[in-house]
Amino acid sequence: MSTTDTAADPVGDLVCSARRCGATATHGLLWNNPKLHTPERRKVWLACPEHVEQLSEYLQVRAFLRDVVDVDALVRDDPAGAEQP
Repeated sequence: MSTTDTAADPVGDLVCSARRCGATATHGLLWNNPKLHTPERRKVWLACPEHVEQLSEYLQVRAFLRDVVDVDALVRDDPAGAEQP
């Protein structure tokens, strides 16, 4: 895992993005589809320890995965609309 100089999209609740998983996310998978997004854009999928490898592989196969970081490194979205560090 590493950090990146490129800003990732803010995230809300830290819930794993894997289908039918409601576990607390511990990792952020930063990705970008170069056909749809500008080069500096980083979308975020959240992953619990059980799904971080599976979701990472899914994005890697498509050449979308850019970085994997701890959720503490992500900017959080406040429900009221204000971003929090």
